[in-house]
Amino acid sequence: MKLRSPLPPRRNRLEIIPLIDIMFFLLASFMLVSLTMSRQQAIPVQLPVAGAGAGKVVPDQINLAVDAAGGVHWGTRGVSLGELAAELAARHAADPAAPVYISGDEEARHGAMVAVLEAVRRAGFQKVAFQVRAPSAPAAP
Repeated sequence: MKLRSPLPPRRNRLEIIPLIDIMFFLLASFMLVSLTMSRQQAIPVQLPVAGAGAGKVVPDQINLAVDAAGGVHWGTRGVSLGELAAELAARHAADPAAPVYISGDEEARHGAMVAVLEAVRRAGFQKVAFQVRAPSAPAAP
């Protein structure tokens, strides 16, 4: 004879709440790690020194550079001012809120920097900044 319990049988359940917590934690961790893995590809220029405004690089920005000879570069690719204006207009149509960072060599002529700034302004970008490097720390006595 088989004895039965007076209590109804309990069904096994899969607890989903802790699983959701773990998945959100993993998602946040992967997002933070992926943000620190971004690389900036640009030509090497000697940035002028400024005390304020030396910021970090953001991956979804437009990086323009003016070298010492006055050549204009979009990231690592050299472009003329006409090509720059066309590419900026196309990028503005796709993402009008994208920040534009212009970095210029210390030896670059002021006119070349102003020409790049004017092309950016004509394209309609509102967030425009010049990249500078932070001053080096003074030597300890």
